[in-house]
Formats: sequence, structure tokens, C-alpha cells
Amino acid sequence: MKTSIATVSISGELPEKLAAIARAGFDGVEIFENDFLAFDGSPADVGRMVRDFGLEITLFQPFRDFEGMPEPHRSRTFDRAERKFDIMQQLGTDLVLVCSNVSPVSLGGIDRAAADFHELGERAAKRGLKVGYEALAWGRHISDHRDAWEIVRRADHPNIGLILDSFHTLSRKIDIKSIRSIPKDKIFIVQLADAPLIDMDLLYWSRHFRNMPGEGDLAVTDFTAAIAATGYDGYFSLEIFNDQFRGGSPKAIAVDGHRSLIWLGDQVRRRPESESLTVTPMPDRAVVKGVAFVEFAADETDAENLIGILRILGFSKTAVHRSKKVEVYSQNDIRILVNTENSGFASASYAVHGTSAYAVALMVDDAKAARERALALGGEPFVQEPGPGELELPAIRGVGGGLIYLLDEASDLGRFSEIDFRPVEDDVPVQTTHLRHVDHVAQTVGYEEMLTWLLFYTSLFATHKTPMVDIIDPAGVVRSQVVENTEGSLRITLNGAENRRTLAGHFLAEKFGSGVQHLAFHTDDIFATAEALKANGFKPLAISPNYYGDVEARFGLAPELTEQLKAHNILYDRDDHGEYFQLYSRTLGEGFFFEIVERRGYKGYGAPNAIFRIAALKKELRPEGMPRE
Repeated sequence: MKTSIATVSISGELPEKLAAIARAGFDGVEIFENDFLAFDGSPADVGRMVRDFGLEITLFQPFRDFEGMPEPHRSRTFDRAERKFDIMQQLGTDLVLVCSNVSPVSLGGIDRAAADFHELGERAAKRGLKVGYEALAWGRHISDHRDAWEIVRRADHPNIGLILDSFHTLSRKIDIKSIRSIPKDKIFIVQLADAPLIDMDLLYWSRHFRNMPGEGDLAVTDFTAAIAATGYDGYFSLEIFNDQFRGGSPKAIAVDGHRSLIWLGDQVRRRPESESLTVTPMPDRAVVKGVAFVEFAADETDAENLIGILRILGFSKTAVHRSKKVEVYSQNDIRILVNTENSGFASASYAVHGTSAYAVALMVDDAKAARERALALGGEPFVQEPGPGELELPAIRGVGGGLIYLLDEASDLGRFSEIDFRPVEDDVPVQTTHLRHVDHVAQTVGYEEMLTWLLFYTSLFATHKTPMVDIIDPAGVVRSQVVENTEGSLRITLNGAENRRTLAGHFLAEKFGSGVQHLAFHTDDIFATAEALKANGFKPLAISPNYYGDVEARFGLAPELTEQLKAHNILYDRDDHGEYFQLYSRTLGEGFFFEIVERRGYKGYGAPNAIFRIAALKKELRPEGMPRE
């Protein structure tokens, strides 16, 4: 599978774009005309620069408003085409994109357009060039790839072919089965883009909201499989118009783009009708069986505070590391590691972020295969030399530069706690609070990072993403989206902050970057847990009394249940599947907190309660006497 990306897809000056594209692993690049025009060098300079980066120019684009023009416009279009051909030859590329005409003076007619393209093909052939025709979804006369193909077919010229673009086909809900009948040698290049499903003007949707395959809601995999069924073996190229990408990191967006194509190719490869697609095999997405442990980095003083909270939450110290200053606090299937080393990665993480949950270990079906897949998808490996007799845990970098450890039960990694740790008896009596397992891990990121991490998780692990929801903070809106598996053994909520006045934004600013902002633990009986927590001295997050009268009226709760909820500061929600109960701790440091939940069939995450939880948390963070925002 040969990969390419249009320069318009990422931000920066042309040399910066090309460097990022090459570094990400692409084979080729489409030169968008505006990027060329804004560059001071000649076309030959651009061509040399591209080749110096080890790339091929796959396409020069766009050439607009060509076919079906009346005179004198028609003559001028051919003059313009000759000028494009001059530039292409100096650039060192042989393919130009002609998009369907949108000019109000253009004339309709399949035969008229075909005649124009035949003549253009004759001119291109004299220079050893090719012309690809693309149907724009908003084209004046041609907006369907089936009509574009009919024009190419009637033009009947070897130098005239078709360019297929997933956005233009899928946005108009055109039947993709029609692609399978197109001869592969008449498909000159394939452009790919995904997009969220939004009901808006096609042109505006296309110019502002496209994203990488796998980041949106369009059936890009089905589209690509239809292409592969023709036997096509040319370039698959990304053409992404996105306001967020235009202001983002060229390196990060290029890496996302390459990852999206590799994952797309892997998905298509697994379909029986796509045997012709040449893709380097990789292991399938990892099946996550659960969160093995969460590790905090802290210094000695902060560790005391954290451990004190863990004990109140019912955790007992059960093991210590054989060679490092790491302690394990456990309750049923939950393991919390507290690392106070003054050297190594944990120490460096603490120096930058303060006390934080810098590492999450996932129990997967095959840790080695999961790491291999992550690296094939452009993941960044992490290696830290283990001590004598200790295990080297497979790990990759995750959100905020933190770590994701990969464990499995089929190797010695399943005995990690026995090999690297020695068991201890806790000398502090602790009453259990009936917490069973990690329900979900909540990570706060900059809004511009959300698509990156959604793609990261869904391409690596056997998960799916839920629709985005708006979390209302008194100081703004936070976008929230969930990555989860069907079994519920992995649930990650990603909360994207756009300004620092929100609670999520405050966390990013104070922690110097993205990371885990809260951990949610599951209990089978929220009220028994609340009573046990109270006995341990737990001080819950105080919820406004006004909340409970409203929740009783909204859901028709029995007054006795409402009083129970109010007495323990428990939040309540209900969906079509069942009930949900939430109990929150107060904040630890600059915005981190714990959550305890009980699910009675409920599938969501209590989004309607977020505004009340956020208001209470912000009140906790507000210094005494400071006015409300």
C-alpha cells in the first residue's frame, strides 16, 4: 500500500510540511498549488526538495473549472492547462487533478465534457503527462463519480483517468458498489478523508471538518475495500481540509495521517475481497481484559497524602518492589502503585507534572503482539532498564508522554507482581469499601489532541468510540468522547479542554500537559461503600442540596432514595439500560480526583451530572474568599 498526503492537510511552510510528511513514513506527497505559490523557490527547487526528503510527487492540484466552458472561456482553459503542464514538468510529476466544474457559465453535457478531456489528453500525452478527473460533491453539473467515470470512459484516452475521493462519494451517499466495475488502470489515484456526520452545506463541511480515516463517521473502510476489489495498486492519498489541523503540529498531524492509512489498510486487508492490496501484515487489535494497575509518581511528602487517601478509600499496602521505592495498594482487582523513586522516568514525570497517574498497565491477550502492532502504527516505544532478575515490561508512550504498560497472562508478565515485588502485611488496619475494579480512566487533553488519541486507542485496541458529548463547565464547554470495548473491561473517557478557565483546562495548565485527571472505581453497592467510606473518615465532594429535589422530580424517585443519595452526596442518572450512581472525592492537588460508581445496567458515564460535579470541584479549588467566576 503506497501512502501519500496532500500538503494542504497539515500546517506550516512547505519545507516544514515536507519534513513532517517524510518523517511520518509517507511514500509520496500531493503538492497543493497554494503551497507551491507561497514558496519562494522555483518548481524545480520544489521538486528537488521533495526528492531530497525521499518522497515522490504523486499529484499536482487542483486545476479548476475546465470542462464544458463556452468560448472564449474554453480557449483560456486550455492555455491555463498548458501553464500547469509547464509547472508539472519542472516539479517532476506526471499527474494533475482536474475537479469538476463549478463555474456558473459552464455548460452541461457528458459528450461535451468528454470531448474537452480527449483534447486535453492529447496535449498531456505530448508531454508524457496524465490528467485525473474528480467529481466534486458540489459540482455544477458533475457531482457523482459515476458521471465522472462516464466522461472519462467516453473521452477514451490513455492519458485521461479518474480520481476517486471518499469524501465526495460518501458525503452524497453514493453507492460504492459502482466503483468495483471501474477498470483499475483508469483509476489514477485515490484520495481519502473521513468526517463527522454533520448536517450542513457540503462545501463548508468539506472545507472545515474533514479528518483522518477512522477519526470520523464515514464508511471509509468500505469505500477503500471497493477500490481494492478492482485490483488497484496505486497511491492512497490523504486530502484533509480541517481548521484544527491547520493550526496543529505538522509532525503530530502527519503521524496521525500515516497511522490512519496503515490502520485502514490493515482493516481492508482482512477482508477476503481485498487480496490484491499489498499491506505489511501486523497483529490484530489487542483484546484488553482489564486495567492491571495504575501507577502514580510522587515525592515522599505527596506520597504520604496520596497513601492517606488510598487508605480512606479502603486500599491496603500489599507489596513493595524488590529494588525500587514503589509500593502497591490493593483492593479486590484494583492495584495502585505509588512510585517515589528519585531517578528514572517516574521521577522525571513528577518533576514536570507533580503527583500524577503517569502510567496505566493493561492486561491484554498478547503483550508482545500488542506492542508490535503499536510500533507498526507509529507508536513510540518506551524502554527502561530493569533491575537484576526483574521483568522488562513492554511499554509505549501514551497521553501526555505517559506510559501504557502491556501485560498478559500467557507469559511471565502475568507473574509481574510476584517477580518484581515481595508481599507485605499492612501494619495499618484498613476497612475495605467494597471497590471491585477500575470502571474507567478519565484523561484530560487539549481539544486539538482528541482526534489523535481517539485514533491511537481505536487502532491499537479492540475498542470503539462513542458519540462526542458536550460537558458544560460554568466557564465553558469541554468536549468528551469515550473509547470502550464491548465487555466493559476497558473504558477511557477523553475530555478535550479549549480554555484554561474550565476545570479541565485548569488541570492542563497546572499539570503542564495532558494526563489522567480522575480514576473511577466500580462497586456493587454504592450505599454500602458510602457507609464504609464514612467510617474510614472519607469526606465526599459536597453536592448542592438543590440538585436532589430536581433529580427526584426528573426521575420520579422515591423520597427515601432521594434522602439516601443526599445524605451521602451521591449523584444519580438513568438511561434505557438502567441506573447509575456516582460518588466523588474532593480534589487531590490541582484537579485530580477519584470517582466511585455503581452500574445497574447503565451504559453511559453520567454526562448530565457533570455540570454539578464540576461546580462542586471548582468550589473546592477556589481559595477562601475568592469570588465566583
